This record gives sequence, structure tokens and C-alpha cells, in this order.
Amino acid sequence: MNKKVTAALPLRDIQLDDRYWNRYTKLIPDVVIPYQWRVLNDRIPDVPPSYCIRNLRIAAGEEQGERQGTVFLDTDVAKWLEAVAYSLSWRPDSVLEKTADEVISLIGRAQCDDGYLNTYYTLVEPDRRWQNLTAGHELYCAGHFMEAAAAYFETTGKSELLDIVCRLGDLLCQTFGPESGQNHGYPGHPEVELALVKLYRATGHERYMELARYFVNTRGKSPNYFIDELAWPDYRNIYPEFQPYDPAYSQSHMPVRQQETVEGHAVRAVYLYCAMADIAGIDADGELLERCKILWSNMVDKRMYITGGIGSSGFLERFTADYDLPNDTCYAETCASIGLAQFGLRMSRLTRDASYMDVVERALYNTVRAGISLEGDRYFYVNPLEVWPDICMEHTSRAHVKPVRQKWFDVACCPTNIARTFTSFGSYIYSAGEDELFVNLFVQNTATIQMNDKQVKINLKTDYPRSGNISLVVEGGGAEFALYIRIPAFAENFCVCIDGEKDIGTAENGYYRIYRQWNNEQIGVSFLIRPRIVYSNPLVRANVGKVALIRGPEVYCFEEADNRDDLAAIYLDPNTELMEIWDDSLLGGTMCICCQGYRLSPWSTDKAFDIVQSYQKQPVSLTAIPYGSWNNRSPGEMIVWVHSTI
Repeated sequence: MNKKVTAALPLRDIQLDDRYWNRYTKLIPDVVIPYQWRVLNDRIPDVPPSYCIRNLRIAAGEEQGERQGTVFLDTDVAKWLEAVAYSLSWRPDSVLEKTADEVISLIGRAQCDDGYLNTYYTLVEPDRRWQNLTAGHELYCAGHFMEAAAAYFETTGKSELLDIVCRLGDLLCQTFGPESGQNHGYPGHPEVELALVKLYRATGHERYMELARYFVNTRGKSPNYFIDELAWPDYRNIYPEFQPYDPAYSQSHMPVRQQETVEGHAVRAVYLYCAMADIAGIDADGELLERCKILWSNMVDKRMYITGGIGSSGFLERFTADYDLPNDTCYAETCASIGLAQFGLRMSRLTRDASYMDVVERALYNTVRAGISLEGDRYFYVNPLEVWPDICMEHTSRAHVKPVRQKWFDVACCPTNIARTFTSFGSYIYSAGEDELFVNLFVQNTATIQMNDKQVKINLKTDYPRSGNISLVVEGGGAEFALYIRIPAFAENFCVCIDGEKDIGTAENGYYRIYRQWNNEQIGVSFLIRPRIVYSNPLVRANVGKVALIRGPEVYCFEEADNRDDLAAIYLDPNTELMEIWDDSLLGGTMCICCQGYRLSPWSTDKAFDIVQSYQKQPVSLTAIPYGSWNNRSPGEMIVWVHSTI
């Protein structure tokens, strides 16, 4: 293990109590996990059947019927279990734990004698295991079971699910690899690679790490495995609409160590990059780390939305070209931003560079937060930056854009992914090394850390992002270590005081460093957060002549609920005063940005075009709210980028 890589604190050692994030972190165990459990059991009448638990019962021989749903449906159960595990780590619940134990037992009964675990291929195509790595998602499903097992073992100490997935993992190690008689393929949908690393960390078994390396390093070599597989005479194509197959869709167009740009399906890409970062850290593989940096830069500089959304194409949920960032047809899948956050967190721990956490924070506060309603029972799969509900029509190019959150989806990867992300939210706040502690996010909490054989308690208080005032009390018991406090890229007048005295510390890679022997010091951090106008590079054709509003980590949007309809007719003067107005009654407490602008008046004629008309404008008062909070009132239009009176 590379000792230079920092790691997360155990979730059980972090207790969150943050006004901003409580609305989600407390919502998950109270509402979301029970709601999703009912969905997985097909118990909500107005939600289409999930089939998840039913499929497992059929595979276990405990219920009659045909297996139904997508080939990767098992992952919904796995991610739900992972969310439960993280929830139990900081909020024990004996009833919930008993339910999870029962699900785990069911999974074990559905597992084949040789360790194989997948309800689709067990029940529907038992003779075609590992014969559709291109689209069959067997390894993807295996990966999510592994992640759930590692999380549940860490939280509860119970090994039943871990034993189940180890049998599955051992089968994978026997089946795949470079040796004669082994399958020389790799996952069509990357995920198992990062999961094998987690399984290695949970068990210490090197064979899982070796298989993760094999999958990453073999991917994209010539001849291309997927192209060969598709040419098999008996290949069964379950997704004919994706033909002809583009290897870039699965990041297999060239070896990963040669890739310069982020390509293909956005979720697959960031899950692959997470595994690459994990392997780079464990092996101290400088070449692989450098490749991660190259891919990260291309993604966040040229192919990421201001909201932290990635994947601009509604077809194939993929990246397209540099600066192709359409607002009203974009995909920006919630899962993709979650994967982006996971990748950025890994990179921050590998490099000790705070710029990665700036992007992680952007994704979490905007796209990921927008993915779930404040009530916890509605979800966005797609996260556009402009919505006109009247044209979100079936059988059109905007059919994937939903003007309101949905109760569930046929492909329901996002709801359970949100649940596991917010129950593990504490893992994003801190990173720790042997004699160093990094504060990455300003979320109110108390944490206990073992530092140099001493127990250290951190009490972090803040009302961020409403203000940039943060207080940290470090009860160190004489422990000597370096404390690194992230300096957000947007922060102005960043200042640190220790016990009331201004500190003259050093800045390193976007962190403020304080090294000392800690006893019972109080650190005051302050910086200015103010609303700002953001301009778009003219190379982003969708945004030429437009501006957006941000405040701290939050991107702002204009909703019809505050600004009438026809939001595309709004113009904003870049010299306008941006006024902050805190509304305690709005959406659980919201900082609004109010400003003056113009609205183009509609013509008196019904014609779409006319050479004799001229534009008339009216002054209007405008109100913007955080993008992460949009669509929690009445349905209507929404827009992030508005015209500017340049």
C-alpha cells in the first residue's frame, strides 16, 4: 500500500448535524430507504413493478414464475443494501438490520453452488454465462454485490454477505485472466474493477487485486474483445439499437494508459477511472496516475457542465466532443455525477490537491442534490440545465428530459445510488494520513480520529454555504499532526485564527496547512461567499452570449415559480447588483439571488418570423434559487444560462 495516499475515516466515527445536509442525510433512513424497500418488493400500487426481490425468490426456488426486468436489475438490491450498511454505521436500527440480514440470506439462497450470482443468467439464459460481456452486465452486477458486502462487513462485522461475494469473486478469478483456458475479456460496463479493490481491502486477498489490475490493463488492447464477441455466430444481441458497436462507448477503443479524452458512456467512464485511481494509489503507479490526471482535466475543463453534470448526449448517455454542452437536451445522469464525485475524491487523496474537491463539491451540491426531491420519494435520472415542459414529449429528441421527478424508473440505478451516496456522505468530509488530517467539505459534524496512537476529537460548526464562517475545535490530547483546511477556489479573504489570534500559515495545493501539537485549540476560518456572474467560453456554442449565477458551491437557476414562463426571453445585465436574500421558509431555508434584468415582449402577431418586427424589452425583477433545489414546488420552466446584455 502506498503510504502517501490518504484514506477516509470510518463512518461510525463521524456524526453529522448540518442544517443544510440534514434535509437529505436524515431523510434517507427515515423515508428513502423504507420507500425504496417497498418499491423493491412491488408494494407501491402506482409505481411499476420492480421485480427485484421477487426475482431473487424465484432464483432461490422459493417462488414460481418468470424472471422479469432488465438484465442488471440485481444491482438495485445491492445498492439498497449498501445504503443500509452506511446508514447503520451512524444510526443503528435493529429492525432495519434484521431486514437487511434477511435479504442477505435470500441472496445466499439464490447463489449457485459454484458461487455464480445473477438472477438473469441463472433463470433466463443459464447456458450463456460470460458470453455477452459487451452488454450482459454480469460483471457489473457482481461489482455492486461486492461493494455492498464490503460496506456491510465494515459496519456490522457480519460476514455472511462477504462470504457470498468471496465465492463469487473466486469464481471470477478462476474464469477471467491471461492464462490459457481463461476468458480473456473484461466488463462491458466497468464497475467490478473498483469493487474488487474494495473486496481486496476487506479481505486482504491479493487475488482480487490481481483481477482488478487485469481488467483495467487488458481493456482496449487489440484485437478488441467486444468486436470479436459481437462476431460470434451464436452471439445474442440484447440491445440491437446500439449497433453498430463503437468501442469508445465502453472506453475500450484503446488501452486505458493511452487514452487522452473521456469517451463513451459517462457512468462507465468514471467508474473505470475510479478503479484506475485506486490501482494507481495501491501500486504507486505514476503512469496510471498521470493518465487519470489527463482524463480528469479533459472532462472537467471541456466536457463538464457548470453543475457538475457529465454526459451531454441523450443517445447512449455519453460524452460527445469538447465544449458540446447543450442545456435543454443534455443527459447529465445523476449516477454520472456520483461517479464523478467518487473519482474526484480518490484523486484528492492521491494528490493532496484541493482542486479535485472543488469539483466534487460542485457535483454534490448541484446535480446529485437535484436528483432527489425534498420529500425523498421522487427522482431525476436526467439533469438538464434548461427545461420547457411543453416540449418534453415522447418520440422526440427531448423524450429523456422529464419536467418533474419520477417515482421510479425501469432502469432505476439513480435512486439507490443517491441513497448510498448520502448515507456515506461523511466519507467526503475528511481524509487522513499517518500524521495529517484534511478537511475537504464544510459540513457540521463531530468526528473521532486515531492519530499517532492518540484519540483526536474534531468539532466542526458552520452554517455553510450560507456563510463562510467555520469553527473547528481540535481536542488532540497532545497529538502532533498537520491539519489541512481546504481553501475553496471561490473563497475571498480567506483567514484562519487559532484561539483568536490570526495565524500565518502556509497554503499547499489549495489547502491551508497548520502543523502543531494539538490539545484543545479553537480554529476560526472565515472567507467571503458572494454571488457572482459566470461567463461561458465562446467555444461552448450553446452558451454564447449567456451568463449564469453562482454563489459558493451552488449554481443558481431561474424557475417559472418565481419569474413567470418564457424564461428564454430573459436578459441579464452583467453590471446588475446581485442581492442576497435568505428565505427561511423556502425549501427548508434558501439563499435567493435577486437582480434586475429585461424580458423581451412577445409580438402582437402569431408569425414565427417577420422582417418588420423589432424587439421590445421590459425591465423585470428576477429571483434565482440553487439548482439543487429546483422542481420542489409547482412544475414549470427552469433555466441556468440566460442571455446577457453584453
